[in-house]
Amino acid sequence: MKKIILISCVRKKLSYRAKSQDIYISPLFQLNLEFARKLKPDAIYILSAKYGLLDLDTEIEPYDLTLNNMPSCQVQAWAQRVLEQFKDRAEPRKDHFVFLAGQKYRKFLEPHLASFEVPMKGLTIGKQLQYLGKRIHE
Repeated sequence: MKKIILISCVRKKLSYRAKSQDIYISPLFQLNLEFARKLKPDAIYILSAKYGLLDLDTEIEPYDLTLNNMPSCQVQAWAQRVLEQFKDRAEPRKDHFVFLAGQKYRKFLEPHLASFEVPMKGLTIGKQLQYLGKRIHE
């Protein structure tokens, strides 16, 4: 069983093409990535509203799209796309997933996963930043 961390994309991005791990520049994303690395997973992926499942080194163009204001049917279609992208990277019915992502990014993926956790479930962004800061510096 592999441990796979899924981090959601954020609005604040560089204005030019860059690796996905570098293009998202919000403090929340940066701390999520640092925390994810500290957990020593087998893999870390980004859940992108535009691109679906991203490897950290994939170069992408900046975009302005979020699942937060998409209708449910579009979010479901996005989740199906992500599940397809898992095929060569993960086994949803076998691997353990750690979500560093909000409800919209998890909702239609969770039912397809045999094992997952959401360490910051229900926390506001401010509380997430506190949680991450504390865990990173332990």
